[in-house]
Amino acid sequence: MNIIICGAGEVGFTIARHLALENNAVTVVDRSPELVRRVNDTLDAQGVVGHGAHPDTLKRAGAEDADMIIAVTYTDEINMVACQVAHSLFDIPTKIARIRHQSYLQPIWANLFSRDHLPIDVIISPEVEVARAVTRRLKVPGAFEMIPLVDDKVRLLGVRCEDNCPVINTSIKQLDQLFPDLKMVVVGVNRNEQAVPLSGETEMLVGDDVYFVAETEQVPRCMAAFGHEESAARRMLICGGGNIALLLAQAIEREYPWINAKVIERDPDRAALVASLLDRTVVLQGDVLDPEILEEADVDSTDTVVAVTNDDEANILSAMLAKRHGAKRAICLLNKGIYNPLIGTLGLDVVVSPRNITVSTILQHVRRGRIYSVHTLREGFGELIEAEALETSGLVGQPLRDADLPDGVMIGALVRGGRVISPRGGTVIRAGDRVVLFADPGSVRRVEKLFSVRLEYF
Repeated sequence: MNIIICGAGEVGFTIARHLALENNAVTVVDRSPELVRRVNDTLDAQGVVGHGAHPDTLKRAGAEDADMIIAVTYTDEINMVACQVAHSLFDIPTKIARIRHQSYLQPIWANLFSRDHLPIDVIISPEVEVARAVTRRLKVPGAFEMIPLVDDKVRLLGVRCEDNCPVINTSIKQLDQLFPDLKMVVVGVNRNEQAVPLSGETEMLVGDDVYFVAETEQVPRCMAAFGHEESAARRMLICGGGNIALLLAQAIEREYPWINAKVIERDPDRAALVASLLDRTVVLQGDVLDPEILEEADVDSTDTVVAVTNDDEANILSAMLAKRHGAKRAICLLNKGIYNPLIGTLGLDVVVSPRNITVSTILQHVRRGRIYSVHTLREGFGELIEAEALETSGLVGQPLRDADLPDGVMIGALVRGGRVISPRGGTVIRAGDRVVLFADPGSVRRVEKLFSVRLEYF
C-alpha cells in the first residue's frame, strides 16, 4: 500500500517503522527538518518537509497515488484538515486521524465527521484508549497487561515471575503437564528487555515477563499458577487531573461502583472542574509529590495508585512515593521508552504507554485480510492478532504440527462456535475459526497473507 503519515513524532515514527518493515511504500510529512531527517536516515521510508494539511505538501508526498493517510500531528485541527484535503482534492480512500480534544468527540457532534462534512474514516483518541487500557488492568489484579479478545471469551495476560512464583525454572512443556486441564498457552517471554525464543524446553526465570493466552473463565486459576492471587482494588488514588484521569475516574464511577477513588490535581481551577464532573470521587487540590497531600488521601490504605500526569518523571516519582507510603500496587503512565529498562528496579507494577496503545489502535485499521484486532506488546517485541481463518488459508484443514507457520508465530487459542480450544500439535483449524496468535515483528506480513482473501476464493 502507498501510505502517507502526517506527523513524525514518536507515534508517527513508530507507525512508519512498522509499516515500512512490511514492504509498504511509506511517506512521512512533518514541518521539522530534523524529524524528517531522522525518518530518512533510519527507516525505509521517504520523508517530506512541509505542512501536513497543505495541498502542495501532500502532492509532493504522493497523495495522488496514496491508498491511505494517517494524520497524527500534535494538532487536532491539522489532522482534520489533512483528511479533508486528502478526500476533496486527492480522493484518498482511507483517512485516519488522531484527535485529542474531547469536545470534538462528544456524541452530539458525531455528524461532524460524516462524509459530507469532515470525512474521517477512523478517529483515534489517545486519552480514551489509555483510560480503557487502565480500566482493563483493574479487572485482573497482578497482571501488568490484559487484553480481551473474541468478545472476551479469551484474554491475553502479562505477568511477572516474582521470587515466589511456583513455576520458576519450569519449562513450557512441564507447565502443560502440571496443568493439563487449563486452556492456557504461553506465547511470549521477555527477559531483560529481550524476547526469548520459545520452545517446549524454554524455562521461566525470576524477573521474566510472561505473556499467555487463556480462556477467560480460567483466568483466576491461570494467575494462581504464576503465584498471583491479588484481591481486586477497593481504594484507588489517581495522581493527576487531566483528560486521562477524568475519563478514568468517570469509568470507575460507571463500571466499578465498589471502588472508592480519589484524585489529586495541582491546578486549583482544573481540580474544581474535575470535581464538578464527578459524583462520588473525592478531588484533592495539591502536589502529587507532597507527602502531606498523600497522607490526606490515605495513601497508606490505598490498593492501587494510578499516576497519569502529563510528566513522566512526576508519574514515576509519585508512584514510587505512594508505594513507599503503603500503596500496594502502582500503575504508571510513561510516554518515553527510555525508562522501560528501569521499570523492574523502580518497583512499578504496570506501565501504560500511550504511544504503543495509539499505534496498536491505528495498526488494527491498517492490517489487511480478515484481521479483527491488533495489539502491540512492548516496543519491538511483537503483536497479538485476532483473525478469522478463511477456506483459502494455508492453515486450514491440517494439523498444526504440519502447518507452514512462520518462525516467530505462536497460536494461543482458537474459538469455534463460542467454544475455546487450546491448540496442540494435532489441532486442526477449520474455516470460520477465530484464531488468536502472537507474531514477532518479522512475521506480521506473512500472518497477513495467511488470513487474506485470495482471488480464486471468488
